[in-house]
Amino acid sequence: MADATTITSGTLIAAEKVNGTNVYNPKGDKLGSVEDIMIDKVSGKAIYAVMSFGGFLGIGDKHHPLPWSSLKYDTSKEGYVVNLDKKTLEGAPSYDNDFSWTPDYGRKVDKYYGVPTYWL
Repeated sequence: MADATTITSGTLIAAEKVNGTNVYNPKGDKLGSVEDIMIDKVSGKAIYAVMSFGGFLGIGDKHHPLPWSSLKYDTSKEGYVVNLDKKTLEGAPSYDNDFSWTPDYGRKVDKYYGVPTYWL
């Protein structure tokens, strides 16, 4: 049986291989990289990609949850493209390492990006 970390077939990819994948805007500017994925425990669907943005050598990075539906994989870039510019991202919801996710925060993220809310 193949190790789950080596499986990448068609449109499926192991979560650990998504971590570190670059995120670009439509102009091709690198905005950051995927640091983590938030998955619904019941459905198993990816709901948010947590992107690291800003800082230098990992110091001062902000963590920006992006609705998974806002990301499109671009095979030519081997990364995700999101319809944002750096200025819009600077005003986006973000958090530091001492953070507890709440449904209210999730609704704020969904509203900022104009996607249907995951949180009822």
